[in-house]
Amino acid sequence: MSNHTSHGEKKQKRKKILGGIAIALAIVITVSVALFIIDAWENNQGDVPVAVEKDTTVSYNGQDYKKKDNVQTLLIMGLDKYEGDISDDSYNNDQQADFLMLFAIDDENSTITAIHINRDTMAQISVLGLAGEKVATVNKQLALAHTYGDGKQTSCRNTAEAVSKVLLDTDIDHYISVTMDSVPAYNDLVGGVEVTILDDFTGVDDTLVKGETVTLMGEHALNYVRTRYGLEDSTNNTRMERQRQYLDALIDKTQHCVEDDEDFVIDSVKLMSEYMVSDCSVIVLQELFEKISTYSFEEIRVIEGENKVGEKNMEFYPDDESVKEIIMDVLYTPAN
Repeated sequence: MSNHTSHGEKKQKRKKILGGIAIALAIVITVSVALFIIDAWENNQGDVPVAVEKDTTVSYNGQDYKKKDNVQTLLIMGLDKYEGDISDDSYNNDQQADFLMLFAIDDENSTITAIHINRDTMAQISVLGLAGEKVATVNKQLALAHTYGDGKQTSCRNTAEAVSKVLLDTDIDHYISVTMDSVPAYNDLVGGVEVTILDDFTGVDDTLVKGETVTLMGEHALNYVRTRYGLEDSTNNTRMERQRQYLDALIDKTQHCVEDDEDFVIDSVKLMSEYMVSDCSVIVLQELFEKISTYSFEEIRVIEGENKVGEKNMEFYPDDESVKEIIMDVLYTPAN
């Protein structure tokens, strides 16, 4: 009985650890186990962002705080096609960061906390010239930061810079991006993902009926995590809820696949490697995998704010106090 209980507790703990990780990271976890078979991928990685030394003591609510020691941050981006207009005289591409989540990996306390960032957040974004240099700054949706650059490392770094500004100049140590068109491919590789539909998709995808429990397959999985326009609530808030729900179910299904099929990891590597971009080397990814597998997952923090209808798109204005509270809780500790 004790062995059975121990095994059950371990499975439940692992599910809790992974439950808050973005769709992109769920794939990366599986891929990182066998990255040694794709050496070419490692050779194509960009430079690791360089952290700038600065005064890390700040005052909050009358108390002095300092940055926690031994905490590294990892930005996860889920990329989707962008159909809007971007400047012809800038260095750009058609991929926007539709999903954004920052992970704070605390080595001292062996914990992981996630911050789910609304892609509609209005932010100061660098416009890059044809040579990749910064030529201007615009106030646009955070998701559009990725449209400036090569669609790979340059765009990821530009997005990381914009996210850092939103989060009070928080250093972004590493990033991983995965294109959203990988979702149906990976979804079907695990045999589909079961969810209870949270929104009314009538007229958008009639197979997704609110309140019904279904196994998502193919494009229906992508519709479920991506769609917002045409729904009763077209803000990004309900979509973020669906993404977290889907992720939890996807992680559970992935675990079963890994346990039941010894070839699953290699198969997923072959399928998913072409969708990924990261500054992480194979060694760094393996280290992250080990930490994610053993550290305690604390929670997903969501920044509060106000949704507004802009001239062309939905706009999200984060509450300053909400941002400060989350950053202080996650990345800082009271100074002695």
